[in-house]
Amino acid sequence: MSILDVTSLDAGYGDLQVLFDVDLHVDAGEYVTIVGPNGAGKSTVMKSIFGLTHHMDGSIVYRGTNIEANDPEENVHEGLAYVPQSDNVFPPLSVRENLEMGAYILDEVPEDALQSVFDRFPILEERQQQKAGSMSGGQRQMLAMGRALMLDPALILLDEPSAGLAPDLVDEMFDNIDRIVESGTAVLMVEQNAKEALSRCDRGYVLVNGENRYSDDGETLLGDEQIRREFLGG
Repeated sequence: MSILDVTSLDAGYGDLQVLFDVDLHVDAGEYVTIVGPNGAGKSTVMKSIFGLTHHMDGSIVYRGTNIEANDPEENVHEGLAYVPQSDNVFPPLSVRENLEMGAYILDEVPEDALQSVFDRFPILEERQQQKAGSMSGGQRQMLAMGRALMLDPALILLDEPSAGLAPDLVDEMFDNIDRIVESGTAVLMVEQNAKEALSRCDRGYVLVNGENRYSDDGETLLGDEQIRREFLGG
């Protein structure tokens, strides 16, 4: 069953149009990746779904509701979570305070949700009093994902989760995302490490110059010689 349907989306910033007639969908519990060259508009797709760009045309339907006119807070209430590429934690706050911010729309922080995040990312429980700004890049990414999961979203949008991570932490990050999907949360991800992302996801989209170029299951895209040559470095 489809949880997200983006149809003929035109969007951008002010008068600058970045996306042209973009289509994509995500099924409940599915893992979908968007790849493509720098400047293709990948992050703009994520921001547009979450309500952070100028919507020009087309529709965004999430769980049967049109959300293209929503602002980000409305989308949080709809059960949609977004983890941006950078500036995705509150550095002066502790790990626990950052996680509690993920449940800001509730009257009380649900302890079961907090414990669920700690079970998924044990290091966050160990360091829950540590200031987020003093954590490593990989730990901050885990914290950002953990905060996004505090409201048990049906879909989480991840924008370049491996960006800036040391090579030995990239596999760990992808393993964490695999576990999120295994728990039943759908993931739509933009990722620079295209080969690894496509090898793990259910389906992928290749975006070029703000337009859909290819879409198929991850293994098929990885095995396509032209796609590998043009977008995946051979």
